[in-house]
Amino acid sequence: MKIFLVGFMGSGKTTVGKRLSERIGFDFLDTDCFIEMQQGLTVSGVFAQYGEAAFREMERNILPEIKKIEYTVVSTGGGMPCYKDNMSVMRSIGKVVYLKTSPQALTRRLLRSHTERPLIKGKTEKELHQYIVEKLAERETFYSRAHVILQTESFKMENLLQALNLMKKT
Repeated sequence: MKIFLVGFMGSGKTTVGKRLSERIGFDFLDTDCFIEMQQGLTVSGVFAQYGEAAFREMERNILPEIKKIEYTVVSTGGGMPCYKDNMSVMRSIGKVVYLKTSPQALTRRLLRSHTERPLIKGKTEKELHQYIVEKLAERETFYSRAHVILQTESFKMENLLQALNLMKKT
């Protein structure tokens, strides 16, 4: 079984993914880290050297590899489910969970984040909020196709486990 966590950057995919994988005894895979390992560059470096379109293709190209592994929680990049048929592929090989987060909460989290994110680098708070509102509107159609949708502002691990009907792997 694979569990894909999708949502906007700053929605908590990596944090929730690590906690969930520990809780149920699954491995954890972060697609951004996987690409960084493959490319020998940070995500920012990949964007700078190859551009966003190439990065999205790299995300797409790792899905066949992810398909081969079992008992894994996968934290995806925020745009990954929105590229080509990635969401359909993820839905066909695992359970997809959308960590839904309000634009206000995302703005707060991303302003506090010390991670360099190429798509929002250099934006003021107002510009960041506007970017989030616009991108969320574009991506919502894809994100909402997830098997499970959870509001992150009221997130409880037990709700996620219950929604996925999961027991700890033995």
